[in-house]
This record gives sequence, C-alpha cells and structure tokens, in this order.
Amino acid sequence: MRGLTQLILLLLAMCLSLWLVLGFWPLGFSSRVGISLLVVILSGMKGYLLWRKHNRNALSQGQITDSTLPPEDFQGAVVLVCGDNDALFSASVPFRETRQGWYLPVETPDQLPLLAQHLAAERPALIAQISLLMAIVPEQHQDRDDFKQSLRTWHRAIAQCKGWLAGLPPVWVSTWVSPPSAPLAEPERWYTVTYVQKGVQVYEAGSGVIPLGQWSQYQNAGNSQERLSAAFWIESLHSWLKVYVQSILTQCQGEVTALNPCAWVHCLTPVTGSHNNLWQSHITRVTSLTPVVTALQDLLPLPDVLLSYQPRRHGVSRLMQTWQMAGILCGIFLLLALLASFINNQRLIQSVGDHLALYHRLTGMPPEPKVHARQQLRADARLLDNWLRSGAPMRLSLGLYQGMRLIAPLEAAINSWAPPPPPPPVINKIIQGPKTIRLDSLSLFDVGKYVLKTGSGKVLINALVGIKGKPGWLIVIAGHTDDTGDEKSNQILSLRRAESVRDWMRDTGDIPESCFAVQGYGEIRPIATNDTPEGRTANRRVEISLVPQANACQAAAIPHSSND
Repeated sequence: MRGLTQLILLLLAMCLSLWLVLGFWPLGFSSRVGISLLVVILSGMKGYLLWRKHNRNALSQGQITDSTLPPEDFQGAVVLVCGDNDALFSASVPFRETRQGWYLPVETPDQLPLLAQHLAAERPALIAQISLLMAIVPEQHQDRDDFKQSLRTWHRAIAQCKGWLAGLPPVWVSTWVSPPSAPLAEPERWYTVTYVQKGVQVYEAGSGVIPLGQWSQYQNAGNSQERLSAAFWIESLHSWLKVYVQSILTQCQGEVTALNPCAWVHCLTPVTGSHNNLWQSHITRVTSLTPVVTALQDLLPLPDVLLSYQPRRHGVSRLMQTWQMAGILCGIFLLLALLASFINNQRLIQSVGDHLALYHRLTGMPPEPKVHARQQLRADARLLDNWLRSGAPMRLSLGLYQGMRLIAPLEAAINSWAPPPPPPPVINKIIQGPKTIRLDSLSLFDVGKYVLKTGSGKVLINALVGIKGKPGWLIVIAGHTDDTGDEKSNQILSLRRAESVRDWMRDTGDIPESCFAVQGYGEIRPIATNDTPEGRTANRRVEISLVPQANACQAAAIPHSSND
C-alpha cells in the first residue's frame, strides 16, 4: 500500500509539472515539448526505482507480518525489544501486549532497521510512540569480548533507525538478574535510574515511587534484611553495567554517535543463567559469594511501569502524510503557476507598450510606417477584446490578468490619427483646348468659403456655355488662391472650391463624374502679383479647361450616340 501511495503522488507530481510547463510557463513550442518529454522520462525512471525498491523491501521484510504490529490507532507505547529478549517472548506469540504498551522482539541487529522501515511505511502514526528497549540478562553471557561486540552491533543498528523513526527514539536499558536469596511472595518491584530523578528509585505495586535508600532502611518492614541485600545487589549491578554496558554505548564508533539511555531499569527475578557467567564473576570478585543459578519457568516481567514516563508526541497517520505531501505538491505548483502568470502578464504589457511607443514615435510622414504600426495596434486591440468577451487564457489568469487596462490606451492611440487621403491625380501636362474659362472666385464664393453663393448658378450657366462632356476629353477644374494665409490652408481651400464647381456641373448638366478632374493649386500658380489688391483678385480664380485624354468621359458616349 505504501508503494502504491508513492506512485500516486509521483503521478500527481508529473501531471502538475506537465500542466505547469504546457499551460503556464513562458516557453517556446520546442522547449515545451522537450521539457515535457524530460518530465515524463524522469517520472518513469523514478516510478521504476520505486517499484524495485518496493519489491526489494517486500523481500527483506518478508518475515515481518502485519499481524504482529499494533493497530494504527493504538494509543499506548510501542517498544522494540533488542538484545537478550529470548526469555521475554514465547514462540507461539511473537509479541506481548500490556495495558500501556505493545512489545515487539527484534531477533538480530540486522532486523532492527528493517522493522523500523516497515513500521514507518505501515504505521506512520505510531512513529512518535516508538521507543527502543535494550534488554540485558547478565547471567546469560560468559565471554566479555563477545558481549561487548554484541552491544556495539546493536548500537550501530539503533543509529541506523534515525531516518525511519524521525530521529533517534527514546532508548532505555532494562536488566534482569537473580535476587541474592530465594525470592519471597512479594509484589513485582523495579529499580530505575532516569534523567529526571536523582538516584535509584524503587517502583513497587501499591507503594508508589520510593528512593532506594529510604526503601532499604524502612524499619517497619518485616523483610528489612532482604531489602538491604537487594539494595547491595542493585549497587553491584550498577557497577557491572558501568563497566560492561555504559562504557560501550556512550562511546562514539566512527560516524555512529554516542548513545545515552534515558532510563536504566532493573528487576530482581529468577533468571535462567549459564555457569561461570559474567555476573557470577563480578559478584564473586566483589563479595566472594557465588550466586545460585536457577531455572526460569515463566517469561520475564516487562518494565511496564515506566511506559507512562516516556515522552509522548502526536504522530501523523499515513493518510495524513499522503494529504500533506499532496498539499505540498499543489502548493508548489500554485506558486510556480502564479510566478509564470505574472511573467506572462508583464510580457503582454511590455509588448503592447512597445507597440504604443513605436506608434507615438512615428510622425506619419511618410504615412506607411505609421499605418503598419496602427494595424498592429488594431490587432492587439482585437486580441484583448476577444479575451474580454471569452475570458483570458489560462497562462494569464489566476487573478493576475492585466489586459483590461490596456484596452483604453490602445483605442485612444488608434483614434488619435488617421492616414491622409490619397492625393488627387496629377496632371503633368495640360493641353489647352479651344476654350479655357476663368471665373472670379469672389463671384462664386464668400471669402474663405468653398460653398457656392446664392445666385452663383447664373454666373456658371453664362460662363459654361459650350462646355459639356465629350468622349476623349477631360474637363479639368483647377482652383487658385492668393498668398493670404498659410500655404496648406490655401491649397485645401482651392481644392474644395474646384470640387464645388465640379459637383454643380455634374448635378446640373447630368455629366458623369468620370468626365472631371479637379486640382487645387493654392497660391503656387499666380497670374498676377500678390502685392496689389487687383493682383490678388486676379489670382483668386477657378479655371475650367478641356483636355484631350484617351478613355476619358466614356460614360458620356452612350447617351450621345443614342441622340444621333
């Protein structure tokens, strides 16, 4: 189940990565395809490694069954019993459950990291409740070097559990030795040394916690001699542990740090031992007495009284770990997507800003570059308008879209300029026909105006007798002004006056528009000096000429031939 959860999280991470690359990150098409393929390949390799690791762990943990593990909602302490645990567990039941704890035996040092890894995978909520108990039965060891080597091996195995158990869990040492004399029918009693309390404390059912010195000197007890002997036995055991155990665990072994147990627990109970063991040698050397080797009939008692004093933390279940990891992946994706959306919006603002700057920098002379720039602004405006109607693309969204505030500057810039109208046809050479009629502008228009005055029709009718559209002839109407005012205004005024005359002739004489050509010369073709009023009056004129030109006035030929 743990391997399946990791594969699901890997698939989620791959999908979010592809979504980020293809939907948000500002990359080119080839870059997106390349990175997407790389993400898929790396995800496939990681999935293969997870699958192999899962199978390898399944083989190495084949002897660990979930039936021996505590349930995931177990509220008590989970104790991994290392060292001399043969006398603590039976062959039929590979674990022991008490009111306050769940004890699991660890057969060999090599099995301890595997069991820790299996617990982390299958019972992650119980990680904070795990502690390591180093069980020591001194009467079962005969060789000092073998015993020290065994402790060093367990020390290294305990240090390897850090990565699986969220750091080094609480480690405590429990010792069982036979009492100095035949035991009486007394309640179970434990002698402890912890970092919280000074000296040896005695835990006895029904009596609470009493310091060893006060307990051994209790006068009202009927077994005061046995208490003094037990106190002496415990002190001897402390000296033995200091030489054989503490000196090994509290030393560094290369990269393996020193191990300082949080508690030392001792129990005086009949223990099955071997002859000439380390404990006998120590007691004989200290007291010249030889402990009696007894045979144990039942399992050794468990130090359950100390479990309530173990540090407790709140663990995280496997489901919660999965949701936390999924939340972390989604959070990373959201942060990167927001960053990509911000970059995309900044690029949009910069692109439109560059188009606007180029448009405003162009003067319009010649008009072609500014026309092209104006077309680009129109394309930008259409794109932003489409996004306004149908919604911005995903790569610009997530609440960071900036395109709406760009629409108004674009429309203002587009409407601020219009391309000039195409220039009228240029007549390079005018061949004067038989008639050129010259009309005074003041007889037709008011000063500075180009709208025909009331009554100007009589002047035009009298002056234009004989002027009519003929195939192959072009009626050229040219407007002229004096030099009063600026040159550009005079040119526009002369053109508009020529157009007014053309419109009157076209509408009155039913002459097709293709028979006309208009030109406004302004002040550039004077016929008299502009220094006198008479000269300026002569220069303000409208001239009408018939010019031969092929394919001119073709529409006029149709009604003419029908009259014939």
